[in-house]
Amino acid sequence: MTMPPLTQKTALITGAAAPRGIGRAIALKLASLGADVVVTDVAGSLDLDGVAHDRLALIDALASDLRAMGTRALAMPLDVTDPAAVQSGVARTLSDFGHLDILVNNAGSLAGSEAFLSTTPDQWDASFRVNLLGPMMMSQAAIPVMQAQGGGRIIMIGSTGSLGAEAGFGAYTAMKHGLVGLAKTLAAEFGKDGIRCNTVCPGYIATDMHQAANLRLMHDRGEPLDKIKSQRYAAVPLGDAGTPEDVANAVAFLAGDQGQYVTGINLPVTGGVPFGI
Repeated sequence: MTMPPLTQKTALITGAAAPRGIGRAIALKLASLGADVVVTDVAGSLDLDGVAHDRLALIDALASDLRAMGTRALAMPLDVTDPAAVQSGVARTLSDFGHLDILVNNAGSLAGSEAFLSTTPDQWDASFRVNLLGPMMMSQAAIPVMQAQGGGRIIMIGSTGSLGAEAGFGAYTAMKHGLVGLAKTLAAEFGKDGIRCNTVCPGYIATDMHQAANLRLMHDRGEPLDKIKSQRYAAVPLGDAGTPEDVANAVAFLAGDQGQYVTGINLPVTGGVPFGI
């Protein structure tokens, strides 16, 4: 009997709480390929369509779903902006599973995503801490583990904001550009250790976070939500937003044997949408 391709691999995914999120879709995809999965998110509430949900309860439920698929899974609170939490999260993964083979830096924030002249230093710092500092610290914690094992995969979840720019998302765009630079640095520095690092760059993906961005634009522009969506998706050659599963499929490629000779790339999952300026 052929074993699933990621059997005996362990993946750690940050920012996995959202029910319509990229992190959840990645967890389910990697588990379907045989990986053991650690799902994490920061403690606190997540507003979904005006209803507050407990983030830790959401990842606990996700871990239960993963175990029902026949894989081992752990739900763990992890604030990617807290150095001690980052180190303890990687240590807990090693304690429970013995190794860490795939790190998916998915946690993100839209803090400071507004008109540039209205963006405050505190908003800029909040965006930096989640979108760039967090992945840096997670990678610093994971890389020595991967070096000792003889290799591993680090996958950043960027954005079309990693490749171009859309007005009104200044802080987010700046940090996502920085994330690409970080990924390329890791690819160049640690390839000799068997560590591949790549960035997946989603476009318009139908997630809770994307819906929040659409609602903010609706408020800022005073236009109906349907009009906001039609304006944003008009530039997509495939005609609509993608799904979290589309992004998860790209991550699975980079995490598996088919991606073994791929490092330092930006992989757009955009339906062909241009990257802006």
